[in-house]
Amino acid sequence: MAAQRKYSREVIERGVQLVLEMREESPNRSGVIREVGELLGIHPEALRHWVRKAEAEGGRRAGINRTDAELIRKLERENSELRRVNSVLKAAAAIFASELNPQSEGSLTSL
Repeated sequence: MAAQRKYSREVIERGVQLVLEMREESPNRSGVIREVGELLGIHPEALRHWVRKAEAEGGRRAGINRTDAELIRKLERENSELRRVNSVLKAAAAIFASELNPQSEGSLTSL
């Protein structure tokens, strides 16, 4: 069961929108997140998290958006599987190579 959200989706979106608008109007102004948080009754750290997430998803901040993160996870799983398959194929190739060359390590017929 998912935890109940303390803030509604509308409050989150409005808070993020206000912060972004205030930053756009006066970029050198500090304490915007704290001010908006107090105005809307939102904890500043929660609001800061939402703003950063919105900026990353909107391409305004360096970061990985949700779609890219999912793609990275998928590619990492695929890479791991390919490495595993490659190691199996290398082991199989070594076994077949030893069967083709009877003069290799395990053979005592040349003594």
